[in-house]
This record gives sequence, C-alpha cells and structure tokens, in this order.
Amino acid sequence: MQSNKYLLLVFLLCFYAFAKAQQDAPAEAIIDADKVEGASSKEPYDPLRPAKAAFYGAVLPGLGQIYNKDYWKLPLVYGALGSTIYGVSFNGNQSERFRTAFKERLAGRIDEFTTINEDGTTTEIFSDDALLNGQEQFRKRRDLFILVSAGVYILQIIEANVDAHLSQYDVDDDLTFGPALYFDDLGQTMNYGLSFNYKF
Repeated sequence: MQSNKYLLLVFLLCFYAFAKAQQDAPAEAIIDADKVEGASSKEPYDPLRPAKAAFYGAVLPGLGQIYNKDYWKLPLVYGALGSTIYGVSFNGNQSERFRTAFKERLAGRIDEFTTINEDGTTTEIFSDDALLNGQEQFRKRRDLFILVSAGVYILQIIEANVDAHLSQYDVDDDLTFGPALYFDDLGQTMNYGLSFNYKF
C-alpha cells in the first residue's frame, strides 16, 4: 500500500513536469513583446540550463527546484528526504537498543527489557532469540531507508534536470500533437489516431 502511494506521487510529479512544458505564455507578456518592434516573445534557448539545475540539485537538495523557480516543490523534496532520514535514525536507534540489551544479557546484567518483580525475581519481556530477531529486523529497515533516501536524492536531481529541459521545450502554436478523428467515406467508419502537425 505504501509503495502505491509513492508510485502515485512519482506519477503526479512527472505529469506536472510534462504539463508545465505545455503551458502557454501569459497574455500580458505576448502583448508587451508585440509592442516592441523586432522583439521576440521567446527566451533564448540555454543548452546548459538542465545541467545547471542538476548540478545545483546535487550540491544541495532542492536548489535545482529553486533554480527552476518551482518553489512549491521544496516542501515535497525536504518532506521526502526528512522522513527517510528520520526512518534511518529511528530504525538505527532501535537496532542498537536490542543489540545493547542482548550484550547486557550475555554479560549477566539486567537489560532494559528485563523487569525486576517485588519478590526479587526477573521477568524478561523478550527472549534472547527475540532480541536477536529485533536487532536484525531494525537493521534491515535502516538499510532500506538508506536506499530510499539515496533514491529520493537522485530523483530530485533528475526532476530538476527534466523540468529545466522541458521548460525550454518549443510549444509554439505552429507545432501541435493530439488526437484526430477521420471519417472514412468508403467504409462508412470512424478512424481514430494521433496527428502531428507543423505549420511553415
């Protein structure tokens, strides 16, 4: 269930990146550019922009999104990284607790999972095998969260690079791609397809 939520989040982020490339320029910008004789409404293409965004994202997570002026993505980046780093820390501490308790028990001392009764006897909450299993399970979870943290770090670099690339993508009205319906007069049927149009 958790993996489905992460896949949905990744899909939505990718969908936003592709949809952003299709946004039209604001009407005010077009009007102002038309007022100035010989001015172009398009910014010049910068081939290094995607590389710069990826570099900034690698130096500091979220800096690539700031470079792309996508400030709303910062809480997503830091929320994902913060939660995975918290998972690493929490599971590492729990694994260490179980490891320390097992070592104390082997040395014959009272560990934190052993209670002393009123009559002086002790009650062990976890057996020796349970302490070993707990230590191993938390260690595996910690390692998994380390991998997820690295994945989130790499994903935000890729997202900054792709977003910087798509923000410069040519979406002129002369270039269109979309669904097309054609009626076949001979067979009296409707044909479906995709149409790629370029106006000279």
